[in-house]
Amino acid sequence: MICGGYSHPILRKASVLISKSRTQSYCTVISSSYSKPRTNVAPRHLKLPSSWFPSSVIFMSSTSAAAGMSTASFDGNRFQLSPSSVLKIEKGDITQWFVDGSSDAIVNPANERMLGGGGADGAIHRAAGPELKEACYKVLEVRPGIRCPTGEARITPGFKLPVSHVIHTVGPIYDVDPNPKASLTNTYRNSLVVAKDNKIQYIAFPAISCGVYGYPYEEAASVAISTLKEFADGIKEVHFVLFSDDIYEAWLKAAKELLQV
Repeated sequence: MICGGYSHPILRKASVLISKSRTQSYCTVISSSYSKPRTNVAPRHLKLPSSWFPSSVIFMSSTSAAAGMSTASFDGNRFQLSPSSVLKIEKGDITQWFVDGSSDAIVNPANERMLGGGGADGAIHRAAGPELKEACYKVLEVRPGIRCPTGEARITPGFKLPVSHVIHTVGPIYDVDPNPKASLTNTYRNSLVVAKDNKIQYIAFPAISCGVYGYPYEEAASVAISTLKEFADGIKEVHFVLFSDDIYEAWLKAAKELLQV
C-alpha cells in the first residue's frame, strides 16, 4: 500500500495526539461548498509508535501528490478525456483509493435514503465510520424518506476514509426505471457538478447500478464514459475503481472505443 504525505488512515492516529476536537460541516444541496479540516497532518517532531506502520506502507514524496499522481496502489489504464482531464480505469477497493486527502472524493452508489446498504454503499459506510451515517441523516429529505432521488447527487465529508469527501448518487434499477440510460447519465453528470462546485480535482467512481440494480455492464460502461467525455472538463483526474474482472474489461473496451483516436 502506498500513502502520500500523512494521508494514510494509519497516520490519522497521530492527529489525536495533536487535537481531540474536529469539526465537520454538512451539505444538503448540490451547490453547497465546504472543506474538510486537515487534521491528518502530524508535526515533524511527533514520534509515532513503530507498531502503527506495517511493512507494506511505502511513503511517496509530497511532490508526487502535488503533481497530480494517484498515491493509491492501483495500476490503471490511462485515457485522455479532454486536454485538461484524464481518465484512469483500475481494479481495486474504492474505500482505499485517495490522491491527496484534500481535493479528492469517491462516489458512493447510494440508495435514495442515503443511510447505507449493501455492496459498495455498505462498504463505504463501514470504512467511513458512523459519522457518515450521521451526516447523511442531516441531508434534507426532498420527500418522506428520500434524501437523494435517482440521478441526483449529494456530498458529505469522508470522515475515516482517506479521501476528503464522499459524493452520494443513486443509480437506476435497470428493469424498473422507465429510462435507465437517462437516469444513469444524470448520476455521472450530477456527481461531476457536485465535484466541481466543491473544488474536487480527483474523483473515483464505481460501476454505478451494475450490482443488484442489474444494469448490463457494456451498456453501463458506454453511458458512463460518454458522459464523462462530455462533462469531466475541469476535473484533473477521473478514476473508475472496479471490483470484478468482467466489469473492468467492459470499461476498458468502452474507453478504447470511445476515447482512443
